Amino acid sequence: MAPSVVHAAVGLLFLLASAHGKYCPTTCGVADYLFRYLPDIDRDLTYMENDLEHIANMTVDTEEKVVIMKDSATAAQKSSPSENYIKKSANMLEDVIRYEKTIFAQEKQIFDLQNILASNQRRMAELETMSNQLKMKCQEPCQDSVVIQPTTGTDCQDVANKGATTSGLYYIKPAAAPEPFLVYCEIDEYRRGFTVIQRRRDGSVDFNKNWVQYKNGFGYLSPDDTTEFWLGNEKIHWLTVGATIPTVLRIDLVDWQGNKKHADYNMFALSPEIDMFRLTYGFYLGGDAGDAFAGFDFGDDPSDKFYTMHNGQQFSTPDKDNDKYDGNCAQQDGSGWWMNRCHAAHLNGKYYQGGRYTAKDAGEYGFDNGIIWVTWHDRWYSLKETTMKLIPLTRLAAEGTQQGGMKQFGGL
Repeated sequence: MAPSVVHAAVGLLFLLASAHGKYCPTTCGVADYLFRYLPDIDRDLTYMENDLEHIANMTVDTEEKVVIMKDSATAAQKSSPSENYIKKSANMLEDVIRYEKTIFAQEKQIFDLQNILASNQRRMAELETMSNQLKMKCQEPCQDSVVIQPTTGTDCQDVANKGATTSGLYYIKPAAAPEPFLVYCEIDEYRRGFTVIQRRRDGSVDFNKNWVQYKNGFGYLSPDDTTEFWLGNEKIHWLTVGATIPTVLRIDLVDWQGNKKHADYNMFALSPEIDMFRLTYGFYLGGDAGDAFAGFDFGDDPSDKFYTMHNGQQFSTPDKDNDKYDGNCAQQDGSGWWMNRCHAAHLNGKYYQGGRYTAKDAGEYGFDNGIIWVTWHDRWYSLKETTMKLIPLTRLAAEGTQQGGMKQFGGL
């Protein structure tokens, strides 16, 4: 009976814990949700404690009986030399040994149940603490919508040109797009408006997605810039096709020591789906992270650099292989990216806590599948945070500054 109660309580706790992330986008109402289930869980924990106490009492009684049986067997052996009595005593001792084994097994079960009970009680305390914190945070009525800024434009720089000064969510409609779509605009003190197309923050979003998901986009856009997402290849194509001013792709990188570096690529563009969202750019504009898109000589083969360059490569996903490799780079790495054979840069890779990982950590295929930029850290170091964002070339350098090794383009 006790194990079934344990499983029920554990199941309820897992249900409760997993529901926190989905119940309400703003976390409001979670406390009420918790308190609704709290009495049932408390009742199950009480049942578990009663069952454990009952089992413990039974074990004590059994131990006392075993002692009595041992004494009786010893006395019988001493008082009667008869062979029959000796056999009976031996049988009694065998019974005693079986009882002892049963007691040991029961004691182990009790110990395991006590550990589960203690773990559940700790988890209950943690959930109650979380509930109180959420209750304090959610004094305001639950808001099921987020703040979307009113200014619109063709991209985030156009939004900034129209007077927007706050980073956040905006609707934009590039000339090639059939309808407006939501983006996160990063607007800095110089009124530069970066259209963010990718964010990696904490590994909360799985980037192992199929072709359609990478085409349409996935993840979560948030006004406070705390979430992970891929904007979508089709939207990126609309943002870069037919631009009258060259588009710069800026890549911001953060490692696990908090160091920050970046790389800029001029004349960045994505072809339409019929050409498998091929990546092209004119040239590496600068930055202190190095030019990983140009490929890298790993020392494994003389053609390493050629076969790991990304300019001109089509996009691949686990279910749509467009790379130059005999196998499927996207499948073995568990992501979508502009694969060659396979990569020197891979910002949609698997998220590894702490940065360092090994071929064994990489799973079945054992290849470097982390979030890598090999001209900064080697391929067995997975970065903590990445951002990919777009801006017109003429606005990249602002206020007479020189941005990370990039010369100012005054008259362009």
